[in-house]
Amino acid sequence: MKKIILLALPLALALSPICMVAQSDHESVEMTTSGITLMVNGNVVRVSGAQGEVMKVFNLTGAEVSTMRIDGAEKTVTLNLPKGCYLLKVGKLVRKIYIR
Repeated sequence: MKKIILLALPLALALSPICMVAQSDHESVEMTTSGITLMVNGNVVRVSGAQGEVMKVFNLTGAEVSTMRIDGAEKTVTLNLPKGCYLLKVGKLVRKIYIR
């Protein structure tokens, strides 16, 4: 029984998706929840409906890599981060993004 579990666990981890939101260089992904809209296109993030909120970017280990305040009704931010998968948090909204 232990051998089956030890074989199944790495297989399940290898086959599980790493990022839920992926995009090509030509498409953008728009996510809307509770009045907050996130539009991601490459390394550019446009946030609307989140005036006065704080946007935080975390890497997959949970380390905070960027923080900024959303001052207006809409804000466009260019993330100068290495390519990879990140967590984007605006208020209570959390989404995975992928920078290519």
